[in-house]
Amino acid sequence: MVTKRSVLVVDEMPETREVLRTVLQRRGVEIIEATEGDQGLRLAQQHRPDLIVLDLQVESACPQSTFDGFEHQSQTHHTPLVVLGNARRDRALLPGGEFVSKPYQYGTLIRKIEELLDQRVDSDVAVRHPRR
Repeated sequence: MVTKRSVLVVDEMPETREVLRTVLQRRGVEIIEATEGDQGLRLAQQHRPDLIVLDLQVESACPQSTFDGFEHQSQTHHTPLVVLGNARRDRALLPGGEFVSKPYQYGTLIRKIEELLDQRVDSDVAVRHPRR
C-alpha cells in the first residue's frame, strides 16, 4: 500500500499556496495550508506532514520562533523543512533546513519539494527494508 505524501505550506500569500496546491495535488501530494506561524505549528502537530514549506515573512510570527518551533517539536524535529526568505537576512539566522531565496521561480521551489519528498520516501523504504 502506498501512503499519500503530505506537505504543510505556511505562507500568507494565497497565490503561493494555490500554485503549490494545484501542482503538488496533481502529483498525488496532500497539501495542508496555514497562513501564519502559530497555525502552522498546530497543524504540523496534528497532521505530521512529510515536508514543511515555511515562508519567513508570514504575518504575526517571529521567523526565528516559528522555525525553532518546528525544529523542537518532537513531531516535526526530523521533518524536512524548506525555508523561503531573504538570502542576506534570513539564511544567517536559520542554519537548518533547505533555503530558497526570494524572489524564486515556482519551478525551482517545486523541484526542491519533490527532491526532498523523494529522499524521504527512499529513507522510509530503507528503514522498513534494511539491507542485510
